[in-house]
Amino acid sequence: MAEPYEKPARSDSSPSDSDNKPGIEHADHRNHSIANSRRRESVTAAERARRNVNAKLANPLAGYSHAELEEMGATYAQKFQLGDESDIRAFRRGAVLAQAPEKFESVAGLDDAELDVLRKEFTSRWSQPRLLYLVIVLCSTCAAVQGMDETVVNGAQIFYNPQLGIDNGDQRSTWLKGLVNSAPYLACAAIGCWLTVPFNHWFGRRGTIFLTCSFSAIACFWQGFTNSWWHLFVARFALGFGIGPKSATVPIYAAETTPPAIRGALVMQWQMWTAFGIMIGYVSDLIFFKVPDRHNIVGLNWRLMLASAMLPAVIVCFFVFLCPESPRWYMSKGRHAKAYQSMTRLRYNKVQAARDVFYMHTLLDVEGGMKIGQSKILELVTVPRNRRAMQASEIVMFMQQFCGVNVIAYYSSEIFLQAGFNHINALSASLGFGIINFVFAIPAIYTIDTFGRRNLLLTTFPLMSLFLFFTGFSFWIPSTSKAHIGCVALGIYLFGIVYSPGEGPVPFTYSAEAYPLYVRAYGMSLATATTWFFNFVLAITWPSLQKAFKPQGAFAWYATWNLIGFVLVLLFVPETKGKTLEELDQVFSVPTHIHAAYGIRQIGYFFKKYLLRQHVEPEILYEREDLDQDTGYEEGEKRV
Repeated sequence: MAEPYEKPARSDSSPSDSDNKPGIEHADHRNHSIANSRRRESVTAAERARRNVNAKLANPLAGYSHAELEEMGATYAQKFQLGDESDIRAFRRGAVLAQAPEKFESVAGLDDAELDVLRKEFTSRWSQPRLLYLVIVLCSTCAAVQGMDETVVNGAQIFYNPQLGIDNGDQRSTWLKGLVNSAPYLACAAIGCWLTVPFNHWFGRRGTIFLTCSFSAIACFWQGFTNSWWHLFVARFALGFGIGPKSATVPIYAAETTPPAIRGALVMQWQMWTAFGIMIGYVSDLIFFKVPDRHNIVGLNWRLMLASAMLPAVIVCFFVFLCPESPRWYMSKGRHAKAYQSMTRLRYNKVQAARDVFYMHTLLDVEGGMKIGQSKILELVTVPRNRRAMQASEIVMFMQQFCGVNVIAYYSSEIFLQAGFNHINALSASLGFGIINFVFAIPAIYTIDTFGRRNLLLTTFPLMSLFLFFTGFSFWIPSTSKAHIGCVALGIYLFGIVYSPGEGPVPFTYSAEAYPLYVRAYGMSLATATTWFFNFVLAITWPSLQKAFKPQGAFAWYATWNLIGFVLVLLFVPETKGKTLEELDQVFSVPTHIHAAYGIRQIGYFFKKYLLRQHVEPEILYEREDLDQDTGYEEGEKRV
């Protein structure tokens, strides 16, 4: 059944005589959006309430005068005894700045030093206090822990599979091989991801990072002492308790401690430094490859490979408490003075710290008072705008795994062995993939905000499919030919080149911005659980899939999924690049069947523009809806 059409608002700049033209008009004919196709109809009270919730969360200080904000800031500082007269002055100025940080030049009472620092936030955004750089190093090292945990098993398994009796080529061995490899991701999806909220509630951000890195270090060390497949499975399952909560907590900690100017870049760097950890995992496999067995120790090389992943986790444990706790976490516990002290350590001056603490306090007050009439979990499914965001988010998260990248991350050494490489060359070739994955993740920091999320996916999915088909079909080249191993390696490397700026960074970035703020935590929990569950599915099934269909069929399976991913993105994943919260409400208010039809028409547009080189105007599907644009609140609701 088609979803009800939530009509976007008419743009004020639209000619009035176009208001009553029905339907969607093609760019070649009239170049009008569906936002202008009908008159704006009244929305339901529930929908208006949801939009007001999102608007309040977008800027809870909208609509106040500077004098009112100064008084609010001073009252807040005095109420929670946040310091002396200089601190109260900082909160007076900071409350005004919090309303519109970019308009600092119009705020009265700031001295030259404060103006200089505020100006540098926009002109030199990476000019930050040293302690903030320590936080950045912490988050980057945690990402490297994650990547290394995932890939040291790549080289180790070519040694432990025969030793543990799961390399006999029968059906039991292939499933056990996949089960052992996938154990951490089963733990993540089933238990680990759902521990994120209680761990953060009980232990804070730093405590959760320390605890999860401790789990990772202990589990990695434990893996080096296992002597059976089930023992290794248990150790790797325990590793999942370190991977799951950490993957959700570290980006939150980074977002809560860093200023807005660099926040997005740090979220992107999580993927980049995870790729760096993946590369270091391959390096570790090569370092310990030739370690000989010692007396009464069989398989010392693979044991050291698996245990080596504990090193970055131990480093994190040693210096995590040198970083300040998240001010937002302190505030959620009612410890406002500690929140302010923490923030002052992360900013150059008190005005910056007061601005961010006051805004955080106001936002938490608004979030605590939100009442929408039903469970937020139900809101994800029952509200069309949220359901479309969830649909798009789940597509990109599912496809991050089913594009096939982790087949290569976890099994590339075995794949290269099957292609005719010897052991050392197989590990070296795997390192080549790791280097490519890291190097080509770096440009994504730029391309994701210039080229766009949807465009990156639409461009890279067909290419990933092509290169996986190429890799699989290369196994039909006679093994006696040098082209056999060369083409296999080339296909895998080309796949890595197009994956790294596309399906690598886009899913988490897209999911974090698609959901409205009031249900974002629930949406991100679902997104994280989805990616880890399908990570588990991919890891456990690959050995059996390869045995049943040979490398040609197994690679073709994931190549086909990339083509399916292209179609799903084309039809059901709108662009979110550079859009405000209000504009995202407009984007996801377009009914699914309308957007799907628009996606199909885009094929013709790209064919004409880029292949036939014709001059055609792009179709505008939606325009910004001017709903309470002055403050974002309903009349009479301007005061929180």
